[in-house]
Amino acid sequence: MSTLREKILETIVRKSTLKQSVFDNTFSTFNELKDTLFEMASEMDDQLDGRLDRRVRIEYRDRGKFEAQLQVASDLLIFQMHTDVFEFDANHIIWQNAYVQSDTANSYCGVINVYNFLSDSFKYNRNADEGYLIGRIFINREKCFWVEGKRQTIARPMAFGQRRIDREALIEIVEAAVNYAINFDLLTPPYEENKRVTVDQFNTKLDNSKFVTGKRISYDFSTDDI
Repeated sequence: MSTLREKILETIVRKSTLKQSVFDNTFSTFNELKDTLFEMASEMDDQLDGRLDRRVRIEYRDRGKFEAQLQVASDLLIFQMHTDVFEFDANHIIWQNAYVQSDTANSYCGVINVYNFLSDSFKYNRNADEGYLIGRIFINREKCFWVEGKRQTIARPMAFGQRRIDREALIEIVEAAVNYAINFDLLTPPYEENKRVTVDQFNTKLDNSKFVTGKRISYDFSTDDI
């Protein structure tokens, strides 16, 4: 067997083992996140009982093996686990982290994305409506984590390696995401951007699915605090 063939086989074994470990940690964390979301939805619903209109819902829904949602009033948070394992580009700040510098294998991460949609977008099948990525959870082979996203301060890149993800951390992450979403209000689009519509938009699509809605349609969605 050639030297190159042996090198290829060794790389396959090393990287496959590493990536499988990262996937397993991310998947187990995602399942724990589902349990956390279910518990939080039940707790918040009980805490709001008698304090507001029952049409305002706090509801958890399992959307499949790699997806879950939490509806909080008019907001919908969708948590989606990516099935692949990622590495960071050479210019990413994570490479300045001592934990990553000590062993580059620590930098391989699984990702759980957090999206914010309007609940009415799904209720009324407005398929053209826009959602926003408001957070990402990165988890490695040792279950160490860091979080990128709106108002997420629990574990920044330079703190990567100092803490392993657990139920307490997940609660902090979800609460920060919910707090951001419910204060991220829907803005009316600029008049000039919406002054023309077609007959087809009114007559062909009576369910309004061609009228795009999103919290920041025609406005910049800044990443200044990510």
